[in-house]
Amino acid sequence: MPSYLKKRMIRYPLYGLMAVSLVLIGILVFYNWWLSIIGVTVFGALFYFFFFLEQKSHDATEEYISTLSYRVKRVGEEALMEMPIGIMLFNDDYYIEWTNPFLASCLNEDTLVGRSLYDVAELLVPLIKQEVNTEVVMINERKYRVILKLEERLLYFFDVTEQTEIEKKYEEERTVLSIIFLDNYDDLTQGMDDQTRSSLNSMVTATLNKWANEYGVFLKRVSSERFIGVFNEKILHVLEKDKFSILDEVREITSKQNVPLTLSIGVGANVSSLPELGALAQSSLDLALGRGGDQVAIKQTNGKVKFYGGKTNPMEKRTRVRARVISLALKELILESDKVIVMGHKHPDMDAIGAAVGIQKVAKMNQREGYVVLDFTDIDTGVKRMLKEMKQHPELYSRFITPEEAMEMATEDTLLVVVDTHKPSLVIEERLLNKVENKVVIDHHRRGEDFIKNPLLVYMEPYASSTSELVTELLEYQPKNEKINMLESTALLAGIIVDTKSFTLRTGSRTFDAASYLRSQGADTVLVQKFLKEDVDTYIKRSKLIESVEFVHDGIAIAKGADDVIYDPVLIAQAADTLLTMDEVLASFVISKREEDVVGISARSLGDINVQVIMEGLNGGGHLTNAATQLSGVSVMEAEERLREVIEDYLEGRNNS
Repeated sequence: MPSYLKKRMIRYPLYGLMAVSLVLIGILVFYNWWLSIIGVTVFGALFYFFFFLEQKSHDATEEYISTLSYRVKRVGEEALMEMPIGIMLFNDDYYIEWTNPFLASCLNEDTLVGRSLYDVAELLVPLIKQEVNTEVVMINERKYRVILKLEERLLYFFDVTEQTEIEKKYEEERTVLSIIFLDNYDDLTQGMDDQTRSSLNSMVTATLNKWANEYGVFLKRVSSERFIGVFNEKILHVLEKDKFSILDEVREITSKQNVPLTLSIGVGANVSSLPELGALAQSSLDLALGRGGDQVAIKQTNGKVKFYGGKTNPMEKRTRVRARVISLALKELILESDKVIVMGHKHPDMDAIGAAVGIQKVAKMNQREGYVVLDFTDIDTGVKRMLKEMKQHPELYSRFITPEEAMEMATEDTLLVVVDTHKPSLVIEERLLNKVENKVVIDHHRRGEDFIKNPLLVYMEPYASSTSELVTELLEYQPKNEKINMLESTALLAGIIVDTKSFTLRTGSRTFDAASYLRSQGADTVLVQKFLKEDVDTYIKRSKLIESVEFVHDGIAIAKGADDVIYDPVLIAQAADTLLTMDEVLASFVISKREEDVVGISARSLGDINVQVIMEGLNGGGHLTNAATQLSGVSVMEAEERLREVIEDYLEGRNNS
């Protein structure tokens, strides 16, 4: 501490002592003049001494303050002019009023004063107009973090070129884990002799090793059908740019050997924790397999998923063993519950109703009450005809309940079975998903990002023709104490017929097996046709829709309804199906108003064009040959424009792959 400050700290007590001395001298005047004269002399000497000390202290304080102020001023000027931080003042017309020398040197200019920001760094103007507080911009091949102080019309420039390079390098070198799965390998090789199986193994392994060496991927085979691939995010970006061409290579090579072997790849990225990376990779693989295989799924930490591939129609890969295992697992869950509630998607079709009726029958076979949730105000003509027929069978018809009744009926021991959809946003009553803890999902659609949380059992087979087909197989392994009656088997058969377009699309050998089983249980094909009949008005409306058809590319047809007319979803789907029967049409899209503020698109193809990928580009989904989406807050014209853009992107990506 400076000595003058110490003196000032003791000065005030001394002043008090001097005041006491004056009082004592005043008292001495009355008693002894001589002593008072001596006291006055001593007091005067002390007063002079303290005055001198005060003056010296004051001068020292002034000198210190003057020196500190000068130093602070010098430091401020030094920082303003010499520190490696750019500073710029501009006016309301975006002209530069002042910059420090460092900023001028960064821009290779002697002076910037008086020049317009449009000439010096035009990209800064939008940031100022949008009042962006901070942003990284590129100026003269250097990156600067620009901080805006709008009220002072001031910009700070911090050079972060090296920092961003380090960040980029860190991100590029982060570990990526992939699980590569040979789809249907065990089933395909089961009947092969040792030489053929060995030849197939060598061919696939050589192809994968060549691909791994070319891109710098560490590849390790961990089982007969599974590989582990380790690389970094820089390599991942290259593979994404190449759209994982290894899928096409393996498919083409194996198809020449008449072995329809494909790859599914699950990728985990964007996290540093290795266990979390492995979990992401496995989850991505499950998603890719749930969508039918022959594709890559990259699951990100924000929940978004990227898909590559999925160009081929899913092949029949499920086995009778799996159907039996799922059926027995479902039986155990039903026996542990007090009742079973079955729910399909909004505006249910024949497949959803048929599957729901089938699961209700499964519950009854296991001595449990089963109920089907149905919004009676939101059903199409075919379902209405089916319900009308069911009214003649009160025992079955009484099993249909409203969403409100289901909410009241559900307990903590209730089992909720969701059929023909796996998306929470599409079920008839989403509140049931939150109320009922025990859930089962049975669906034949390709798995999307949006999925029902925490189901006890999931039976998703995208290679099945319909959910009714899956439920029919489950019925075959249930107790035989209850026979399926004619109307129940007819409802299931109607679901299969509708989703296969009378056994023409997505129809495998198992589809005919299921239909044969239902026919043996008394399913009435004539009654199915009665359900599927349409009236003349519907036929005329569909014809008017088809009249508006336009070809946007070779084989791609788009039809659209009027902006002020609301069309039934079934009618739109039928129009898309009808267009697909026309000569030279490979894919059809029908756009129409569904509700007051919702536009729907139904898409169909013969398999050459993946309409599922196109619909996913509009937040929809479905199958390779059958998909749809709904868009809110747009007109029919705007929906068509967005559809055309997605089609262009799809065709461009396909041509580049």
